[in-house]
Amino acid sequence: MRPIGFSTGALAYSDLKRGLEIVRAHVLPAIELSALREHELPPLLEAVKNEAFDDFQYVSVHAPSRISRGQEEIVVQQLRELADRAWPIVVHPDAISDPDLWRVLGRRLCIENMDKRKSTGRTVPELQTWFDEFPDASFCFDVGHAQQLDASMTEGYLLLKTFGNRLAQVHMSHVNANSKHDRLSWASISAFRRLAQMIPDDVPVILESTGVADEVPAEIERARQALSGRRLDRESPVLRAPQPAR
Repeated sequence: MRPIGFSTGALAYSDLKRGLEIVRAHVLPAIELSALREHELPPLLEAVKNEAFDDFQYVSVHAPSRISRGQEEIVVQQLRELADRAWPIVVHPDAISDPDLWRVLGRRLCIENMDKRKSTGRTVPELQTWFDEFPDASFCFDVGHAQQLDASMTEGYLLLKTFGNRLAQVHMSHVNANSKHDRLSWASISAFRRLAQMIPDDVPVILESTGVADEVPAEIERARQALSGRRLDRESPVLRAPQPAR
């Protein structure tokens, strides 16, 4: 069965320890250790030194999405501490200012397609520039970003057709108009199913849905529906929003 897991940052904002606890409580086979903000990277590296991750089939790390001026070399040096791990390091291409610094990551570098806010990395031509720069890099396909950019999923299809041979993992969530990662919706599941056959069964899926810490199994089931060819009714219990506490 396909490994499906969560980003620690999606489940617990800026709290790696809590995110790890939630993922482990649900015995999920895949995890992405999130350091989307620079200050989250040192605690992540400390956790990697002090904890075993043998209970996961798949582990990746998300590098900071924004890097302060003058800090890029330091961030890359910190990420290089993970060199002895066979973990992909997911990077937003717009966070890269000096490509020469990032070459030391070699095959660990995993480039993600971007949402509509960004100035690069959104389309096939834009990503091709980055893969030309980093020929050994792998690809993290964010299907929510692709849908937000092009609701017809044509650009998503082209991204997978062009870079599918590099595909290391998939990011999945509903990305709203403000580029925020929400729980999967009927519309996003329906859109994602158009590309399901292009994603090999052994490629891990990392959910970035926020606000679902109390409904992890339901969100995983929604992800499985998105990756299946089965028709999903709009009124399915799988898609019902959680009821507010009384």
